[in-house]
Amino acid sequence: MTEFKETELDERAIKMAKVLSADAVENAGSGHPGSPVSLAPIAYTLYQHFIKHDPNDPKWEGRDRFILSGGHASLTQYVQLYFSGYGLTLDDLKHFRGGADTRTPGHPEYGLTPGIEMTTGPLGQGFASAIGFAYGERFQRGLLDPETPKEDSPFYHKIWVICGEGDIEEGISGEAASLAANQKLGNITVIFDANRIQIEGDTNLVLAEDVLKRFQAYGWYTDEFSFIQPDGSYKEDVEGLADVIAKAQAAAPDQPKLIKVDTLIAWPTPGKTNDPSSHGSKLGAEAVAGLKKLLGYDPEESFHVDEEALAHARKVAERGLEAHKAWDEKFDAWRKANPDKAALYDRLKAGELPEGFDKALDDLEATFEVGKGVATRGASGSVLNAIAAVMPELWGGSADLGGSNKTDLKGAATFAPAECATKQWPVCNEFGRQLHFGVREFTMGCITNGILLGSYTRPFGGTFFMFSDYERSAVRLAALMEIPNLYIWSHDSVAVGEDGPTHQPVEHLASFRAIPQLEVVRPADAFETAEAYRYFFEKKNTLPTAMVLTRQGVPVLAETAAKAKEGVKKGAYVLVDTEGTPDVIIMASGSEVQWAVSAAKTLAEKGVKARVVSFPSMEWFEEQDAEYKEAVLPAAVKARVSVEAGVAMPWYKYLGSYGKPVSIEQFGLQGDGAQNMIDLGITAEHVVEAAEASIAEANA
Repeated sequence: MTEFKETELDERAIKMAKVLSADAVENAGSGHPGSPVSLAPIAYTLYQHFIKHDPNDPKWEGRDRFILSGGHASLTQYVQLYFSGYGLTLDDLKHFRGGADTRTPGHPEYGLTPGIEMTTGPLGQGFASAIGFAYGERFQRGLLDPETPKEDSPFYHKIWVICGEGDIEEGISGEAASLAANQKLGNITVIFDANRIQIEGDTNLVLAEDVLKRFQAYGWYTDEFSFIQPDGSYKEDVEGLADVIAKAQAAAPDQPKLIKVDTLIAWPTPGKTNDPSSHGSKLGAEAVAGLKKLLGYDPEESFHVDEEALAHARKVAERGLEAHKAWDEKFDAWRKANPDKAALYDRLKAGELPEGFDKALDDLEATFEVGKGVATRGASGSVLNAIAAVMPELWGGSADLGGSNKTDLKGAATFAPAECATKQWPVCNEFGRQLHFGVREFTMGCITNGILLGSYTRPFGGTFFMFSDYERSAVRLAALMEIPNLYIWSHDSVAVGEDGPTHQPVEHLASFRAIPQLEVVRPADAFETAEAYRYFFEKKNTLPTAMVLTRQGVPVLAETAAKAKEGVKKGAYVLVDTEGTPDVIIMASGSEVQWAVSAAKTLAEKGVKARVVSFPSMEWFEEQDAEYKEAVLPAAVKARVSVEAGVAMPWYKYLGSYGKPVSIEQFGLQGDGAQNMIDLGITAEHVVEAAEASIAEANA
């Protein structure tokens, strides 16, 4: 890296970035102009001098990753992508916030704009997910090139972040920062834009602590640089900033780095500099005209491009091509020296499953005993370990509940520096595959999101279903980005028992099914659990999936042994049928399928023909064609029952006018789990009563 000397053309490019940002928000009529205006010199310095990237190939494997955690300042990044030559045009900036076809939405969206590594906007998540990017870099490098010093490996890269006070205030940033220091993630650098302004005004009202000391306490390397001079004047000293960043890279190779930069929001906009109104509203025509005058622009002209300065900025693409060429040579040498690892890399990049994947599951299923009581969390643990034996890219853990979630990988080293070893976890190394998040569900969700976005590996994370609430915002973002995160949520009902109602989810199935593009799976037994995992890894879409699992043992059913392999991937299937048209259809998921089967037998003894439909995933069922849906749930059968130990809300679309839910419409109970189910009506007897009532109403 050469010493950074700001030229006149650099200065002109920075001024242009400020004016284009102000014009874009003004043209849109809404947005967050203040931060993009004052962040322009910081972002320009990073893109021109520090971030290794090739605008000609936004997905180049050897690139550094940049995350704008304060996604509201999206123009900060869009302008630099335009400057660098990522294919964004001036029309894209003019179309900022411009509707469904815009490539420059109000907050950066993954998959929409070239050069955007993740969707940001919910504050703190970019910061925390960036740490997941660093996790993914290290683990993938360990899979592919563990012996090479990291700086010499083609799989080593850095992660750069810009964040603001809002990110720092969100608790998620502190949770993730603690883990980043513990892991010694020296390849992540966060620039903290400290402008002391948020929507409600000066942040001294709510952020009075010394942020750098807080991060020092976590174990981060910290430094500070100020554009605000001792005499109160303001100087955007990008050379001084570059020196501080370069110093951090050299001084702390094994520490995450936070560099606080003191700025004035919207500087030098007349009447708006250091003013809260510039944070979330357009500057106004008068203020924008004043800004242009100060920066040497015609106040009557919008979206003016200084072609000479733009051409200068775009030379970064030439430097990117040179870096890419050097990386190609390094990568090619690695590939020739490591044919087996190269084959693994090719498979991972292609998203293909390993040889032996199906056999591992088939062999495991051959050990299942019909009639034996097995908790689906236990079956899940067996499946994970069977898959892990043939799938080295699979890694994960839990938010301090590994033993309860059954998310521990037998014999696996822990992903952590060796000095983190404990009596319980004596084998730690930087490339281990067993993750430990501590009691940090939200961080776990963000880190696994970052792993998926920043590597070709496949992570999972586990907690109690009750505490998925803490993780929800990260789950929603995974669904929005359509990335295949795997959530393992156990202890799925009031059968948790003596822990009481604080630990007993009742509304959670309904609330997570309400998230678009999240696939919720609640298997009935060991066979359905194994098949749910099989389909999760085989399915063509990349949507995240939640495996919702029991704490209590449930019987391994003879019916699922025969039908789960074909049925589970359809989302719902006929588990028990009758001759001719059924009198009633009983639909159930998870631990309640056993009661549906039992109720059907009782009804048969009464001369009532009951079809049982196992319903592991409503989302997977909705993907089926109309013919299959009709075959499973024929419209002519009006009498229907749903059975699930939670609120009935999601079932009404299948119940119709005469259907009866067997559900739980209150918080749980203190007491034995099995007794809780009985007391709250989740029994075969209650299913029989509901079926008879539904038949009577349908026939009336």
